[in-house]
Amino acid sequence: MPSILFTHSYFLALDPKQQKAGNAYPPLGTLYAAALLRNHNHEVSLFDSMLFDSPEQIIPYLQNHPKYLVIYDDGFNYLTKMCLTNMREAAFRMSHLGKQFDCTVIICSSDSTDHYSMYLANGADYVIFGEGEMTLLELIGKLEAKESLQQMPGLAYKTEQGIFNNGRRNVIRNLDELPFPAWDMVNIEAYKKLWKKKQKFFSLNVVSSRGCTFKCNWCAKPLFGNRYHARSVASVINELKLLVNTFDAEHIWFCDDIFGLKPGWLQEFAEAVQKENLKFKFKIQSRADLLLEKDTVKHLALAGCDEVWIGAESGSQKILDAMDKGTTVEQIYMSRMLLKKFNIRSAFFLQFGYPGETKEDIDSTLKMVMDLMPDNIGISVTYPLPGTKLFEKVNAELKEKTNWKHSDELAMMFTNTYPKEFYKILQRYVHSRYREKQGYSLIKNYFAQPKKYKIKKVLLAGKAFYYSILRLAKQRELKKFHLG
Repeated sequence: MPSILFTHSYFLALDPKQQKAGNAYPPLGTLYAAALLRNHNHEVSLFDSMLFDSPEQIIPYLQNHPKYLVIYDDGFNYLTKMCLTNMREAAFRMSHLGKQFDCTVIICSSDSTDHYSMYLANGADYVIFGEGEMTLLELIGKLEAKESLQQMPGLAYKTEQGIFNNGRRNVIRNLDELPFPAWDMVNIEAYKKLWKKKQKFFSLNVVSSRGCTFKCNWCAKPLFGNRYHARSVASVINELKLLVNTFDAEHIWFCDDIFGLKPGWLQEFAEAVQKENLKFKFKIQSRADLLLEKDTVKHLALAGCDEVWIGAESGSQKILDAMDKGTTVEQIYMSRMLLKKFNIRSAFFLQFGYPGETKEDIDSTLKMVMDLMPDNIGISVTYPLPGTKLFEKVNAELKEKTNWKHSDELAMMFTNTYPKEFYKILQRYVHSRYREKQGYSLIKNYFAQPKKYKIKKVLLAGKAFYYSILRLAKQRELKKFHLG
């Protein structure tokens, strides 16, 4: 069988914000594809770009003369959905290097699905659309057998007659048909070292489902679409045994778009975790309305969940409705309180700059954050992704810049209520105001119960004065825009 070199386009070193955070995860999507091809007797290897500094470092791997170079991005990492320019350019560079070593270059990613012509013009021989494992397996088989690709779904490629676009392939319905990700190909110790240095614990990533049936009009779904399919609880538990018992993972990030959406799945999962006596903490992504469904939070707590990231987005009902979010501000308040009752940390995804957002809407979001004081917040500005209603709405205003270079750029790419420079100042202001209040609350509680607090929280409290100064500085900058 021919040799296949797998890689992906996300280099931690090219994303300063994420590199500083030090919470890198192995490329789960890449590992799924590699495992499937290996199970079909193909010789596979991995260049895990997450752990390297530049595309040129793939050269020693190419010197082993693989027949195929497969750049297969991790579709479970939200950063790949953003199609950051640094990573796109890295994919182009690796494609060109692959061609220099006479590789057939195959690419599968959110960005290449949306911009397949661009990738075909920059070294790729084939671009796989959407969910890619089955398409990749069939493609390699047909190339080896020298069979026609004209009727094969899920593929784009160049011929002398032009570019063929064969349309999309149906997504996998039974996810248990896939083997576990090829965890043995990962340098686990390197990831563990990163985590221990920055976070003092070790986390790995698992996905229990694919897709999302909700229709937020700014959220792109280039890989799995609007369908939702879940793995069996037994399959997930067996993989968790491997990660916890073999690799010493203390924490798991379930990188599902929506965790536990299938009726009855979460209760079965909680019971299985307890039955197997698995000891780990985990975080998930969810929605405020789902968390309020009967016993959802109770079962999360029983299973060991210690943090839920809620797609809160805005404290303005007008903006939530404009987003087709399908949730209410009241539900955000209620879900935060419910999580607190079960001692589960809550974290809010917040989004500023949605079309039509006004000062009053921003003030509503600030009020919500200050009222509820979630345990963490992540702030972004509205980012138009191809294939969304939002993109269609603002597409005419997008010029040469349609992507951020890295995840901390926070550039507004279309005309909005305030100028582009405003939104990055706003993001820093909200963060500093939130951290300031959080710090002073910790100081107050520390003096009430000093033995209860770990050194990390004491240090965070000590930063309260710093955030006060930063908040005042950003507040002065915002006054130029009549806000703050």
